[in-house]
Amino acid sequence: MAAAKKDYYEVLGVNKDASEEDIKKAYRKLAMKYHPDRNPDNPKAEEQFKEAKEAYEMLSDDQKRAAYDQYGHAGVDPSMAGGAGAGFGGFSDAFGDIFGDIFGGARGGQRANVYRGADLRYNMEVSLEDAARGTETKIRIPVQAACETCEGTGAKKGKSPVTCTTCNGHGQVRMQQGFFSVQQTCPKCHGTGKIIKDEDKCGTCHGAGRIKQNKTLSVKIPAGVDEGDRIRLSGEGEAGVNGGPTGDLYVVIHIKPHEMFQREGGNLHCEMPISFTTAALGGEIEVPTLGGSAKMKIPAETQTGGVFRLRGKGIKPLRASDYGDLMVHVVVETPVKLTEHQKKLLKEFDTSTQADAGKHSPKNKSWVDKAKDFFS
Repeated sequence: MAAAKKDYYEVLGVNKDASEEDIKKAYRKLAMKYHPDRNPDNPKAEEQFKEAKEAYEMLSDDQKRAAYDQYGHAGVDPSMAGGAGAGFGGFSDAFGDIFGDIFGGARGGQRANVYRGADLRYNMEVSLEDAARGTETKIRIPVQAACETCEGTGAKKGKSPVTCTTCNGHGQVRMQQGFFSVQQTCPKCHGTGKIIKDEDKCGTCHGAGRIKQNKTLSVKIPAGVDEGDRIRLSGEGEAGVNGGPTGDLYVVIHIKPHEMFQREGGNLHCEMPISFTTAALGGEIEVPTLGGSAKMKIPAETQTGGVFRLRGKGIKPLRASDYGDLMVHVVVETPVKLTEHQKKLLKEFDTSTQADAGKHSPKNKSWVDKAKDFFS
């Protein structure tokens, strides 16, 4: 007389109101403990593994569990579990969801390897003027786009992909590692579960479903952009794989060097040469700005390196509410190509100032005194 079967809940060590997750956890624990590969010389462990596997296959199925709860062992047919004692495949099933997550696969014939298209980067050089005022321009970029001939299927018109013979449509193959059975993406269909026969492949994309093409896009450059700013064009990247969404295009701004201005955030800097006469006596000069020329007063006795600020003559940054300033760095220019008469006048001027050098050239007088102290 055959021994009475143990209660499935007792086999797994869980209560009758245990959740699906609790049942799965209990089975994993028992499978690890009693799997024959870990107990090669223990026939009792093999029997305990088979009991746990059968209990799990019954209680993890909602319909079978309901029948078992109502009628006990008489309400379920062990053969419905796929032959609980026929092998040890259920061990990998218990851990399949873990390895599926690790290797990026899908189980139960679900669609796998559906990838979002790659994001693209385009480096755009813009002038300082365009960066300050904003502009609109067109760019041409190479992308992987969905094939229009086959509408992205990769197959000829009237043809369809067929079930992959390597994974039988599951998109996954099992790799045995000792007592572990690990699921990995099918190398032939790359996780889709489908393949296209060579004779059925689209003549344009050759079965890839995507083709390389150049695309012309209009890009709006907002006023105030700066070096390294990115403009995102949603959905203008590469086409997705296996029906996945299209990626984005990021336009990265690079400001071209300017012959007159250097930018620092919202401020602009420029170098302005002035005559030594203007520097000595003071005067008014015209200074270039992005909005045209502006007048600026130079005070008397200005030295090289003096910096003067023209408020509001800079750039309004992209995320700022006010314009920056224009910083004018003056450089006193030494006259060149003098006539003999001009040289004579300068010598007379120099002689007149040497009589009281400390008054007319205080920095030079101070430096000379320091030099004397140093050498003495």
